[in-house]
Amino acid sequence: MPFLYLIALLIALTGMVLLDRRFRLFFWLDPRRAAVVLVVGVFFFLAWDLAGVSLGVFFRGETDFMTGLQVAPEVPLEEVFFLTLLCYLTMNVYGFAAARLPRRSSSPEAPRWSSSPEAPRWSSSPEAPRRSSSPEGVSRPGSPE
Repeated sequence: MPFLYLIALLIALTGMVLLDRRFRLFFWLDPRRAAVVLVVGVFFFLAWDLAGVSLGVFFRGETDFMTGLQVAPEVPLEEVFFLTLLCYLTMNVYGFAAARLPRRSSSPEAPRWSSSPEAPRWSSSPEAPRRSSSPEGVSRPGSPE
C-alpha cells in the first residue's frame, strides 16, 4: 500500500476542485490570481519545511502508506500534494466566506447581495440589489430599496 496516502491526497484535491467549480470560489473566480496565490503559498510552505529540516525540527516519518520518493532531503513527494491541498482548502474557505458573509464596510465596493432564490447569492454586477444596512423591514431615506 505504498501509494495510499498520495491517493487520499489526490481524492481530497479532486474534492476541492469540484467545490471550487461548483461555487466559483478560487480558480473558477479568477484563474490567474488563483494560480499565483496557490504557487506562492506552496513555495512558501516548502521553504518553511526546508528551513525546519535544516534546523532539525522537521523530519520524514516512515510509513508503509507513503511512496518513499523525496523531492528534497526529508521532504517526501506527498508533502507537495499536502501543501497544495492545504493552500487550496484555505483559499476555498476564504472564497466561500468572502462571497457569503456580509462585510461591515459601507464603501461602494461592498458586496452586492440578492435575496431572490433564482439569482445567485453573490454578484459583482452593479445591477444586483444591495443588502440593506438598516434593520429588517426599515428603509432609510435615499436608500435604493
